[in-house]
This record gives sequence, C-alpha cells and structure tokens, in this order.
Amino acid sequence: MATFLYRLGKFSYRRRWLVTGLWVLLLALVGVGAGTLSGTMSNSFTIPGTEAQQAIDQLAERFPQANAGGATARVVFAAPPGSTLTDPTHHATVQDTVAKLKTAPQVTNVADPFQTGTVSPDGRYAFAQVNYAVPGIELSTDDRDALISATEAGRTNGLTVEVGGDALVSSPEPGIAEVIGIAIAGLVLLVTFGSLVAAGLPLLTAILGVLVGMAGLMAASAFVDINANSTILALMLGIAVGIDYALFIVSRYRHELALRNDKTEAAGRAVGTAGSAVVFAGLTVIIALAGLTVVGIPVLASMGLAAAATVAIAVLVALTLLPALLGLASRRITTGRRNRDPESDTGPAPAGERWARFVTRHRLPVLITTVLGLALIALPASDLRLGAQDDGMAAADTTQRKAYDLISTGFGAGTNGPLIIVVDTTTSRNANTSVTQVTDTIKTLHRVASVSPPVTSPDGNTTLITVIPTSGPRDQATSELVTEIRQHMTPLHTTTGTQVAVTGQTAVNIDVADKINAATLPYLGLVVGLAFLLLMLVFRSILVPIKATLGFLLSVAATFGAVVAVFQWGWLGTLIGLNEPGPIAPLVPVLLIGILFGLAMDYQVFLVTRMREDYIHGATAQNAIITGFRHGARVVTAAAIIMIAVFGGFAFTDQVFIQSIGFALAIGVLIDAFIIRMTIVPAVMSLLTYNAWWLPRWLNHTLPNLDIEGEKLTHQPHTTTEPTHTHPEPSTTNSR
Repeated sequence: MATFLYRLGKFSYRRRWLVTGLWVLLLALVGVGAGTLSGTMSNSFTIPGTEAQQAIDQLAERFPQANAGGATARVVFAAPPGSTLTDPTHHATVQDTVAKLKTAPQVTNVADPFQTGTVSPDGRYAFAQVNYAVPGIELSTDDRDALISATEAGRTNGLTVEVGGDALVSSPEPGIAEVIGIAIAGLVLLVTFGSLVAAGLPLLTAILGVLVGMAGLMAASAFVDINANSTILALMLGIAVGIDYALFIVSRYRHELALRNDKTEAAGRAVGTAGSAVVFAGLTVIIALAGLTVVGIPVLASMGLAAAATVAIAVLVALTLLPALLGLASRRITTGRRNRDPESDTGPAPAGERWARFVTRHRLPVLITTVLGLALIALPASDLRLGAQDDGMAAADTTQRKAYDLISTGFGAGTNGPLIIVVDTTTSRNANTSVTQVTDTIKTLHRVASVSPPVTSPDGNTTLITVIPTSGPRDQATSELVTEIRQHMTPLHTTTGTQVAVTGQTAVNIDVADKINAATLPYLGLVVGLAFLLLMLVFRSILVPIKATLGFLLSVAATFGAVVAVFQWGWLGTLIGLNEPGPIAPLVPVLLIGILFGLAMDYQVFLVTRMREDYIHGATAQNAIITGFRHGARVVTAAAIIMIAVFGGFAFTDQVFIQSIGFALAIGVLIDAFIIRMTIVPAVMSLLTYNAWWLPRWLNHTLPNLDIEGEKLTHQPHTTTEPTHTHPEPSTTNSR
C-alpha cells in the first residue's frame, strides 16, 4: 500500500499541471451535469414495512382524494379578546381569507372552518386546513409567499392569523455560521503551519472536493431519489474530512522536506505514509456511512451514501490533487513567520510530547479519572427519548410556533398531532356496522379527546377516521395511545372482518423510532465488526482494535448524554439558540453512531499509526508512544479543532434536526479526540507496553502485510532515515 501511494504521490507531484488540469476538467464536467441534469431533491420520509407507511401507500392507491402525500398547512384564526369569530365582521374576514387561499398555487382544497366544525367551543379560535397537490419540498418560494400573502387581509382587519404545517418547511441551506466554521478552520491551519500557502492548500482542496461531490449529487438527482438533507450532511463531512486529510499530508510533507532536499521524494513519502493513514481512515468512515443502508430507512441510506461518496472524493483529492498543488507551491509551502513544521524533532519538547510523558507516567490515575468523568457525562443518556420535532419546537417569534400555540390553546395539544385511522372494509360483512364498531371502540379509550365522523372513499372500501389525542404529538401519552389502538386491531378484525391501521405524522414518527431502535444494535455490530477487521489489518494487532472500539463506545455514550442534557432537558440550550427542548429526532442516534465511529477511527489511525511506525523502525514500545505524540499530537489537535469548528457551525442553524447533528458531532469529536485518543489511548498503550502489538503467529502469517507504516519505503533510493534503536522487550510473533 505505502509503495503504491508513494509512486502515486511522486507521479502527481511531477505531472502537477496534468493532474491539476484533470481535476479542474472533472469539476467543470460535473458542474455542467449539475446545471443541465439536476432534478428536484425530495424531502419524502418513507419507512417501508411499517404499519403507518403501508397505510399511507394504501391511501395513495385506493383513496387518492385523501391527498396522503401532499403538503398541508393550517391557517389559524384568533379573534381579539371580548369577541368571537362568529361576529359578522370577523366571519366575513375568515371567509374572504379562505377564498384567497383556494386561489393560491398548488392548492387542491381548503376546508372552511365553519363548515367542517374546526371552531373552538368559545368561538375565539378556528383553523382552515389547506391541502397541496405536491409534497412540501416541491413547493417553490413563490408558492409559500402566496400562502402567507393570503392571510394578510385577516391581520389587517384585526384578526390574529398564523400559519403552520409542512407546507412551510423548506430545504436546509448553509448559513453564516457554517462560513464562520470554515474561517476558524483557516485560522487554525495558519497557526499550525505559520504559512498562508500551507494553510490555504487544505482549505482549497477541501472546497474543491466538496464542489465536485455536491455537483455530482445534484447531477445524480436526475436519475435517483436523493433526500434534501443529504447535501447538508455531505457538505458537513466533506469540508471536515477534506481539511483534515490534507492537513495530515501537508504536515508530513513539511517534515520530509526537513530531512531531504528532494521535493519530489518528500511528496512521495508524505503520500506513502500519511496517505496510507488517510486511505484507511477514509475507508472506515465510508464503511460506517454506507452501513446506514442496513437500517432500512431510505432517507438514512440516501444521507449515508451521499456523504460516503463525498468522503471518497476527499480521499482521492488528498492523494492526487494535493501533491500536485504541493508541486505548484514549491518552497512557498515552508515559508512564513513560523517555518518549523509541527512534526519537527528539533527544539524544545512540544506540548504533545510533554502531555504524553505526563499520561504515561500517571497512567492509572489518569485512566480512572477520565473513565469516571465520561461515565458521569453519559448518565443523561439513560433518559434518551426519541420523538417528533414539530412546530412546537420552532422559535417563539415564528408563525409556525404561534400557530401551534394557538391551536393548543383553542383546541387542545392533541389537535396538533391527529391520528389517522384507516379502515379497510373490503372483506367486511357489513361496512357501515364495522366502521361504527371501530369508531365506538376508539371512543372508549381514555387518552382520546375526540373522534371525527368517518370519511369514506368513492368505492366504499376505505374509510378514514381522525382521532384527536388528549396529549401533544411529542408526549409519551400519545405514543401509548397509538400502541393501545393497535392492540385492538386483531380483535376488531376477528369480529368485523376489517383491516385497521394507524397512520398520520405522529404514528409515522413512532414507527421510525421503533424501527431505528430495532436496527441500531445490528448496525453497530456490522460497522464495528468490519472496522475491527480493517483496524486489525492496519495495526497488525488484536488489542489495539479492541481498545479503539471500546474507546468509541465510551465516547458515543458520553456524547448521547450531552445531547440529551442540552436538547431534551434544555441545559445550556440558549447558548446555541435552542428554542424549545424536546425528544431527540429518531434519525440522530443512528447517524451519530455511524459518523462519529468513522471520525473516531480517523484519529485512532492517524495517531496510533505514527506510534506503530516509530515502533517498527526501532523505538521501544514506551518511547514509541512519546515520539508518536511528538510527531502527531499537534496535527491531530489542529484536525480536531477544525472538525469541531465546522460541525459546531451547523449547531447554530434554525432547524433542530441539523442543529442537533452539528452539536452532537462537535461534542463527539471533542470527547473522542481529546479525552479518548489523546488521554485514554496513551494511558492504555503504556499499560500494555509491547503487548499492544501482539498478534497470534498463525494470524500474522494469514493477514496480508499492507505496510501502512511505510517500512518498505526505507529501501527506496534517496532514503534519509532517522537512527533506529534496539528493542529491549521480548520478541513477539508480530511481524515488523
């Protein structure tokens, strides 16, 4: 592996104009493809195999008039104190607003509140349901503006008019916070290298890689269904890993230049050594992201594969374009205020080396303290609750939140999350009697506030019943009501012959949470198992991959604890602009496991491969920890700060789902990089000493030697190596 990458690095450096030109041409081609082929990315959320999704599919086939897949909006009216909406002036204003809503683009139906009975008992509140022909993601800005404009007359005439629903949900877009994150990354690079050119190259290659990846996704959307959130995750990861991978190679290149005058040789060795770590770190991230397909939820598969493709492009850019740009930069890569490279072996001991000596000297107290501290942070994770993130968690000054609160005040919290009961009477002995029995059964349940009159399809075989719970859509009591209704389905089928299903957004969210909970452990086992095998190939060790995996489990538990404390309990939520605490979005835990595992193994590979490289080249096991930290700690620290800055920028968006993902990844990287990899890892490695590199003899002969540490490069011509030392430890069966 190292030899192949060494040759690739030298080729890219020598043929710098050719390689750079090919990447520019590729960017131009995918850019043209994105401009001419780009389709509409969907925001659909399907969960095949669940009851709620099957009911939605059934409605689309048998009862299309129900508009199960179209966007909806709720226009809420509130009369001033002391008056009601039945007053002639207010009544006329509501009727005029409803008439204007019916003429808005894409609207298929508007339910008049005075005809449908959606007027509160005191007459002060009412809402009109607006149905659209297309999903919310397909509505244009003009369509949403027309919806809001139709309500202005009501406000002018003295009514409070607010709008909620998924018709107002738009695709997430990058904002100023993400730009600030990239700016912080640039500052960290400048401090690390002390050179504008050296600092600019990782940013340049990361941005180019993201542009290629994003343009490729846009072009691919013409042929495959890509979820709109996929681009945000791909952007988030593409920038973070793109900068990190380039950072490691540039840092190693500067180190190699300090050892030799041959710039081509230095580029080849940088790609052959640090590039090998980049390849395997990238493979680990790709495995973790692609593994999201096993969960069985299309949106997760779309997000995982899109991000995995962007990470793969980041790896290719780091291995080919970066050495070409190093050739174009020439000696300017080492010029600047601070020309001592972060891996230099000269001068006073850097902070990373001093920290490694402290940890290895006090390994047991350090290990016990950090583990107990992380266990304390992880305690809130025991209260993790998955649930919908609805308009009730929007900012208090938004029209969506105001509409949600008005409905809760006038009609009860459950009206914001109605349950849809789908009754299939195809095999029923008497359709009307069966529907009546289903309705009467549901009315007896104590968590039901009201049951609407049944609505039957034109063919008479499908009936819809709307159930209003006594609790809100995010409350545990609503989930228990869904379970209770489903427990009555079998007895109802036995007595009436009907097929009864529960759907609606609340039921969909419950089914998503259940499906993700069931898939999390198998997914975790698959990812950890594949990554363990990969790490065993990289490190040629049994204990090092085990240690890496256990460290990840500890860091992800602590990260879950921090997420629950902030987003579910509301602790310090105002610092990131969290509007309202609530349950964690069902997709967050599994996404966090996949992404954080891949990133955690990044730091494991980057840091420990340098320890192994020094050990292979003659250092003692204890000294390899120190020298590995001397060479790698500063760069790993910079990489982690960059990751935290990029992910942290997304924690300040106005969408709770993206906000929670950004916060979780920033905290996860902070814990994993600085506590697990840079504190617990050297402590455990110091306890294991040379046993860390033990491998059974039979396995040593079975596993291929990938030479990630670049041992074979010492036999290449023009070699300048550091002095080696004799191992005082007993010999092991591990090949070096």
